[in-house]
Amino acid sequence: MKLKKISIPILIILGIIIDQIVKFAIVNDLELSQHKVLIRGLISLTHLRNNGAAWSLLEGQQWFFTIITIVVLIVAIWVLIKNINKNWYAFSLTLIISGALGNFIDRIRQGYVVDMFQLDFINFPIFNVADILLSVGFVVLFIAILTEKDGVK
Repeated sequence: MKLKKISIPILIILGIIIDQIVKFAIVNDLELSQHKVLIRGLISLTHLRNNGAAWSLLEGQQWFFTIITIVVLIVAIWVLIKNINKNWYAFSLTLIISGALGNFIDRIRQGYVVDMFQLDFINFPIFNVADILLSVGFVVLFIAILTEKDGVK
């Protein structure tokens, strides 16, 4: 995979746009707490307002999430700049930045994050596109760190 420097901001913006479009669609199509099955036994949509983290941990602590998000963004951007030529680092950090900004926009604009994806086969927090971007980004970064001989700078 060859990630060009010019494509990084485009991927970040694309991730944010997809996240915000999905959230907008959920807010407009489902009432709060309304549930809609997508694939029976696998995945459903449930419109939630989450003013905490996964499983509503630290509910109502928006100041904490604001500070954490700003720190994560600063660190992620700094590490991205230092490792811009390491494709897997750049890709993973692009996903992390995009996901962090997607949820940050919700927290600043609304005071909560819109969540919608519910896994029906396991007790797992309801999540959104930004959460997927963050999770995949951290997994890819972890794998890159483990497999890269030079390591992250």
